[in-house]
Amino acid sequence: MDTKELLKKVRKIEIKTRRLSDHIFSGEYHTSFKGRGMTFSEVRQYQFGDDVRAIDWNVTARYNEPYVKVFEEERELTMMLMVDISGSESFGTKNQLKSEIVTEIAATMAFSATQNNDKIGLILFSDQIELFIPPKKGKSHVLRIIRELIEFEPKSRKTDLSQALKFLSGVQKKKAIVFVISDFMSADYEQTLKIAGKKHDVTGVRVYDVREETMPNLGMVTMEDAETGDILVVNTNSKAVRLEYEKNYQDNVKYFRETFSKCGSGTVSTRVDESYVTKLLGYFKARS
Repeated sequence: MDTKELLKKVRKIEIKTRRLSDHIFSGEYHTSFKGRGMTFSEVRQYQFGDDVRAIDWNVTARYNEPYVKVFEEERELTMMLMVDISGSESFGTKNQLKSEIVTEIAATMAFSATQNNDKIGLILFSDQIELFIPPKKGKSHVLRIIRELIEFEPKSRKTDLSQALKFLSGVQKKKAIVFVISDFMSADYEQTLKIAGKKHDVTGVRVYDVREETMPNLGMVTMEDAETGDILVVNTNSKAVRLEYEKNYQDNVKYFRETFSKCGSGTVSTRVDESYVTKLLGYFKARS
C-alpha cells in the first residue's frame, strides 16, 4: 500500500471513529472504568458530618482548628489494546472483513481513552507478539496505532492468545484497562487470562462473521484453513460434517464466554454486519 492510499485510509477511519468516541463513547468510557484509586487533592476546614478519619492532624495543630484531607479519584488510566492479526481475521462475507471491524473498534476505544487524557498501548499478536507499542498519550500516537492496524503484515497466520496474555503480564506492571479484540478461535488461555485478570481490567471483544456459525450445504467444496494454509476438500452435503463444524464453533464460543466469566473479565460479541456501537454502549452501561 502506497503512502497516499494509507493516509487516505487512516483519515477515513479517524473521521468515523473519532466522531463515535467524541459524541458517544467518551462519557460512557469515563464512567465505566475507574481510576487506580484516590489521590490527595487539598485540605479544607472540617464541616459537620465529615469523617473524623480524614482529619489532617498536622494542619489542625498549626491552625488550632480542625482541617480534613480531601481526596479525588485518580482518573489517569492506561488502556492496552490487544489485537489479533492472525489469518482468520481476514474473513468476511458481508460488508466488511473481520479485520476492518477490529480496526474500527480499536480506533474508537483509543480515541475514547484520549478524550480522558489516558495512555494507550498496542499489542498485535498471532501465535507470537508481532508488534508492541508502549502506552503513550496524544492524537499522533493514536494515528500511529491506526496506521499499524491497517498496514502491518504479520509473520504468522496462526493464533496463540495465551502467549499474548503472558506478554501483557510481563510488560504492563501497573493496572490497565485491557481490550482483547479477536475472533477467539483459540483455546487453552484460561490460566494466563486468570493471571492477567487479577492485575488488569480485561474485556474480550469477539468479532465474528455469520458464515462461521454454520456450514452451508454446497456439495463438495475446496476450503483453505486461514491459519495453517492447508487445503481441504469438504463434503458439505454430509449432515454429520455440518453438525461437527457447528459443534466445534459453539464449543469455541462457550469456552470464550465461560473462561472470561470465570476469570472475572467482561465479554462483548459483535457480528461484522451488526452495530458494534450498540454492543459496546450496552456493555459500558451495564458495568457503570
